[in-house]
Amino acid sequence: MNSLFSRPAWIAILACAAVLALLPLFNLAFPAGHALHVSSYSVALVGKFMCYAMAALALDLVWGYTGILSLGHGVFFALGGYAHGMYLMRAIGRDGVYQSDLPDFMVFLDWKAYPWYWSLTDHFWWAMALVVLAPGLLAFAFGYFAFRSRIKGVYFSIITQAMTFAFMLLFFRNNTGFGGNNGFTDFKRILGFTLTAPATKAVLYLVTLAALLGALLLCRWITTSKLGRVLQAVRDSESRLMFIGYNPLPFKLFVWTLSAVLCGIAGALYVPQVGIINPSEMSPGNSIEMVIWAAVGGRGTLLGPILGAFSVNGLKSWFTAAFPDLWLYALGLIFIVVTLFMPQGLVGLAKRLPLARRNA
Repeated sequence: MNSLFSRPAWIAILACAAVLALLPLFNLAFPAGHALHVSSYSVALVGKFMCYAMAALALDLVWGYTGILSLGHGVFFALGGYAHGMYLMRAIGRDGVYQSDLPDFMVFLDWKAYPWYWSLTDHFWWAMALVVLAPGLLAFAFGYFAFRSRIKGVYFSIITQAMTFAFMLLFFRNNTGFGGNNGFTDFKRILGFTLTAPATKAVLYLVTLAALLGALLLCRWITTSKLGRVLQAVRDSESRLMFIGYNPLPFKLFVWTLSAVLCGIAGALYVPQVGIINPSEMSPGNSIEMVIWAAVGGRGTLLGPILGAFSVNGLKSWFTAAFPDLWLYALGLIFIVVTLFMPQGLVGLAKRLPLARRNA
């Protein structure tokens, strides 16, 4: 695992980061039709992939290193998105269809004022605090009761899936102030800048890239520290860890809450680039896809889930355009192949290639 972050690996990471950073610059610097021009669609697509990669990285921290399989990380991703989305909705101002200080969906549903939980969301930094607090507090409360009750394994996974499904049903309701089925959309400005402007999109893209690299460095620091060794001990033999005097509850609770916060930040970065957030982001299927990204790339490697998120979503973008009715079958086949023949994912496959060449 640690060999992935050897000197050649760091060089590869920096090279990939440099290439990714150049994409929006090529979009701005070269006109359409130029050989070096990168389309706005491609920039937005890669930006979305980076948000997914950050969510997969967050999941790998709890699944790959702590052995906690979550099937509900979609709810943390969506909560971060909704917190940022309401700020973007309020930034629309009177430019909506009804020319009201309230968002159009609230006017349509005859709301007279914002509910208390959306108070102060017209302030950017309060909205950013909610991006961290909403998923963080939910994860802390859920994790405290679950871990204290020593719920683990498949039972914990099922409960997390039930949690995200319950939140999805709640957010679908029109009377809860979350936009119902349509969610939040039609964003126009962020911090006074037009969202559709190429320069604004480029800045959002670069902020997402910086956040992904920052999350990778943070997770790397945690997993190689003494804390990381305790987390891996929880994964490998929690009962033995308790026997030698450690209480696993605070360690599991910390990494679970941190993972949820990282996922919420990924969701907040996703919303302005994609232009919509709705309850479908909380569907159990989305959380399961995150697990597939981590498994395909190689869980417990940090770099693997990032690679898996890019690979699977890149394939999905092509497959849904070429064979839209067959994508779910292809996704299931990918997961079966990885489980049976590539248990360590793409990263594990890459590790075996030099050995195979030497044996040949």
